[in-house]
Amino acid sequence: MKIIILGAGQVGSSVAENLAGEFNDITVIDQHADLLQDLRDRIDIGTVEGPASHPEVLRRAGAEDADMILAVTNSDEVNMVACQVAYTLFHIPTKIARVRSGEYLMHSKLFAQEALPIDVLISPEQLVTDHIERLIEHPGALQVLDFADGRAQLVAVRAYHGGPLVGHELRELRDHMPAIDVRVAAIFRRGKPLIPEGDTIIEVDDEVFFIAARQHIRKVMAELRELDKPVKRVILAGGGHIGLRLAERLEANYQLKLIEHDAERARILSERLKSTIVLLGDTADGELLLEENIENTDVFCALTNDEEANILSCMLAKRLGARKVMSLINRAAYVDLVQNKPSISLCHRSRPPLAVC
Repeated sequence: MKIIILGAGQVGSSVAENLAGEFNDITVIDQHADLLQDLRDRIDIGTVEGPASHPEVLRRAGAEDADMILAVTNSDEVNMVACQVAYTLFHIPTKIARVRSGEYLMHSKLFAQEALPIDVLISPEQLVTDHIERLIEHPGALQVLDFADGRAQLVAVRAYHGGPLVGHELRELRDHMPAIDVRVAAIFRRGKPLIPEGDTIIEVDDEVFFIAARQHIRKVMAELRELDKPVKRVILAGGGHIGLRLAERLEANYQLKLIEHDAERARILSERLKSTIVLLGDTADGELLLEENIENTDVFCALTNDEEANILSCMLAKRLGARKVMSLINRAAYVDLVQNKPSISLCHRSRPPLAVC
């Protein structure tokens, strides 16, 4: 398959590395020669330097016989225009674009074939926002994935001592909850997957993946572990795209505070948000966290663009008494570094939503 990737940043380079191989002919377009050179040094792909949405640049990249275009530059507008050019001038069959702005995403008519012909929209910020919201909604869950527009959910839970099903065969789940339809999809034991059978005995520290109706999730979780208290108080560290989106989604149901270090951004956030308390300060300022009663906080979530600051502020918040902390991380090496720490949940933008520890 001949694929053109627009943008050699973190997303574009990750996609190129994963797709490059004997079955795919990959070409990456970017305006920064150093990023393209770095890609060529690491993987066997073609590169073209220039503006990603310009017809001549796309032509040099082989758009006339390309099978797919992935527009993942840092500009929503460039990504959308590039897909329009790819469709109108080159008739590329499959067009995928990253669109980050919620102002565009809320108008689905923009992305119809007769308007902006984009076949698949990608919004990493929205995926992370949705994922964090689901984890806050179900405290104690390792992973949560929606199906059927959220009516059913796939949930991963670590089995602990005290869960009624722990130490018993899986078939007994039906006896415990005869009126609830639930299916155990997979079990991971000491890092290895098991195919669940009726006589499979649930052991302590098993990661159990089950699917059930949304309203029954907590009842099923209670079979595997003692339920955590519902979340009431949340502190968000960082008021960027993700921080703002998450605050807008959470503020109606939780006592929410948001810490932002930039004064102008903090002013914009305070005007945009309705009930969220916006604080101007450093997310790793221990005195500020103590003043804001971090010891009584149910979830501290670090969402800045500085992943080192996210990790350190989460460690500090945990030490000062936060019940649970979550950190936004981009680099896979950092994920591997902290994924075995049970006190930190990871939201990793370079992986699908289920890749959360």
